[in-house]
Amino acid sequence: MNYSELTAAIQNYTENTFTSVEMATFVEQAEQRIYNTIQFPSLRKNVTGAMESGNKYLACPTDFLSPHSVAVIKADGAYEYLLDKDVNYIRQVYPSPTSTGTPKYYAIFGPTSTDQAELSFILGPTPDSAYSVELHYYYYPESIVTAGQSWLGDNMDSVLLYGSLVEAYTFMKGEADLIQLYELKYNQALALAKRLGDGLEKQDSYRSGQARVSVT
Repeated sequence: MNYSELTAAIQNYTENTFTSVEMATFVEQAEQRIYNTIQFPSLRKNVTGAMESGNKYLACPTDFLSPHSVAVIKADGAYEYLLDKDVNYIRQVYPSPTSTGTPKYYAIFGPTSTDQAELSFILGPTPDSAYSVELHYYYYPESIVTAGQSWLGDNMDSVLLYGSLVEAYTFMKGEADLIQLYELKYNQALALAKRLGDGLEKQDSYRSGQARVSVT
C-alpha cells in the first residue's frame, strides 16, 4: 500500500475529506506508535565509525531510535561488544575522564550540545585510542508521507491503516463505539506485526522449534 492508496482508504473508511497536513499528521502519528511498540529487524541499520581518543562521548546517528549492539573493532579485526549500562554506573566506575583504556561499557547519555535532538553515548573507560566502532541500531525510517512507499506499507499495511484511522477518527471526535472498533482492529493488526517483528524474525525452527497448535 503506497501513500496515495493509504490516504484514499482513510477517507473512504471515515467518509470524510482531510487536508494534506491533517492526513500527514494522522499517518506520522500512527508510524510513531508502531515503531515505538515493535522492533522490526527489517528496520535496523548498522554503521561503522571511530571513537575519538580521550573523548568519552560518541555521537549517535541522527535517525537513531534505540541501540541493538555496540562493538569495538580491534586492529586485528576482532569484535569486542560493549555492555549496556546506566550513566551513573559508568560515572561511578570511571569517575575521572582521564581513566583511559579500551571501552567496555556504554550508555545513552543525551545531548552534548545545545541541539536537544542530538543523542550521544558515554563510554567507560574513556578511549585511549581512535578505535573503530560498529553500531547496530533501530531507526525511524523515512515516513511513507514523504517517501510515497515504505517497508511498513508494503509488508504490514493493515497496522498502518488502522493506526491512522484511530488518529483520524479521534481528530473527528467520532462515535465512541466506532473509535473502539478501530482500536480493536488496530490492536489485532499490531499483534500480527509484533508476532513478525518480535517473534518470527528473531528465531528459527532449528533453535526454537516449529510453532504448534495443540490438538485435543
